[in-house]
Amino acid sequence: MKSIRQSTPILLAHSYYLRYDDKQWRKMKPYPPLATLLVASAVRNAGYPVVVFDATLADGVEDFYDCLKRTQPRFTLLVEDNFNFLTKMCTTRMRDAALDMIRAAKAMGCLVAVNGSDATDNEDVYLTAGADVIALGEPEETILALLDAWGNGDASPPYTTPGLAFHSGDGGPPTVERTRSRPFIRNLDALAFPAWDLVDIAGYRRAWKDAHGRLSWNMVTSRGCPYKCNWCAKPLFGRRYAQRRPADVAEEMRQLLVDVAPDHVWFADDIFGLTAMWIQSFAEEVQARDARIPFMMQSRPNLMKPPVVAALAEAGAEEVWLGAESGSQQILDAMDKGTTVDQIRTATRNLKARGIRACWFVQLGYPGEEWEDIILTRDIIRAERPDDIGVSVSYPLPGTKFFELVKEQLGPKTHWQDSDDLAMMFRGTYQTSFYRAVRSLLHDETDAGANPAPEIQRRLEARWIELERIEPEQRSASLNAASATGA
Repeated sequence: MKSIRQSTPILLAHSYYLRYDDKQWRKMKPYPPLATLLVASAVRNAGYPVVVFDATLADGVEDFYDCLKRTQPRFTLLVEDNFNFLTKMCTTRMRDAALDMIRAAKAMGCLVAVNGSDATDNEDVYLTAGADVIALGEPEETILALLDAWGNGDASPPYTTPGLAFHSGDGGPPTVERTRSRPFIRNLDALAFPAWDLVDIAGYRRAWKDAHGRLSWNMVTSRGCPYKCNWCAKPLFGRRYAQRRPADVAEEMRQLLVDVAPDHVWFADDIFGLTAMWIQSFAEEVQARDARIPFMMQSRPNLMKPPVVAALAEAGAEEVWLGAESGSQQILDAMDKGTTVDQIRTATRNLKARGIRACWFVQLGYPGEEWEDIILTRDIIRAERPDDIGVSVSYPLPGTKFFELVKEQLGPKTHWQDSDDLAMMFRGTYQTSFYRAVRSLLHDETDAGANPAPEIQRRLEARWIELERIEPEQRSASLNAASATGA
């Protein structure tokens, strides 16, 4: 074990290439691979030499091939950024890149481990591509135990390290076997800060400054989510909610200012803060360290009560993204969302009253959604005027109640090609092209602002009238019709 820690470096990588997603490349809001860098810190602190291949700003997988040749690693760890919602969604372009990277590493003679949402949901796909093991769940402790096992010569199945999946077979077709589960990490404060120095900080700064005039960086304060929205998958962190101490988060911000000096922070938690008490304590700890940085984060309408919003404003919140999803209570209830339309309205008003941008995630196409429900979503956007919206269609992910509801309707297309795809992959009420038109119109409604000019209002209304006119012919007669435009 000592010799491996003094030999060739461990190569840590991920497969989220911004250049492989035209929409995200145009937006140019790149963030370093947070989960990958947390593992890099853990591995480095254990005494292993580490090199990180950061795909985010790379030109393509050819850059990874070059890194393999330069590094000549014995072990390659493909650890996806599990805090990036696009990584959790796993578009086919990024999956193809990951499989190419696995094959290249195996061709170099590496032992390869993979950790990520898609690999957890599709173990056989990644193992068939050549991965030796899939690290299930939170990666830090499992990866360290695996490296120690590999260093001790335990480099072939059957494995005994907890938290792994691997191929095993006695001469017949390989089957997926799993070792016993590893418990969740209870003390997140014991984890080292991400290894920011192992990525190209200057490259991120140039990209952000050129596109937006300031550098944004990512952090995370928690893992998991206690809520039970039935379309939300949690393959790695589960339905628990583990939270760092406010003091530990504030100390990371102080260190981040020294090492990176960002102008803004994106807290990538599923839910940031959760309570006014935690957020208020966080604000005090940040102030004590002179480490206040404007930030944006995600939350839920039911949590944005006046004391929480006041604490967020004091802590430095600039923008809050709410999982609004729909203006129809019927659809919110069908999703097991646990929120109400009135809470969406109240949360938005509370945030705006404190000078915080209120932004919404909107989801179209959930089973049972009809034209009247879409109009309710339009009307609440018109009434409350969120500062920005992100519009998607319902996306079936394995392990969810929603996936089970529609799995018999799924065709060969099970993932989007990229983040601009918006293809329906089950038999929704309408065809993909119709939802794309609704998405564009909802964005234009939002962009029109609180008091649009009469001419803009007339144009928007005319487009809604036209959509209503063609609505009957856009309804999905079959799964093939629903997915044809996105196949």
